[in-house]
Amino acid sequence: MSEDDSKGRPDSGAAVETLARQLARQTGISESDARVLIELIGTNWNSLLREARLLKSRR
Repeated sequence: MSEDDSKGRPDSGAAVETLARQLARQTGISESDARVLIELIGTNWNSLLREARLLKSRR
């Protein structure tokens, strides 16, 4: 990946890991599931919370 490809991306590795950890902690889903949701939905916190809670309620 070139330098230009990673500029300004909010979904860099460390940011995704931090977001996944926070989402998992707040909703009770696994960090792995949280990372998948972030890949599918993006980084919109409200959308992530909604989908994580739906996922948790189905299990």
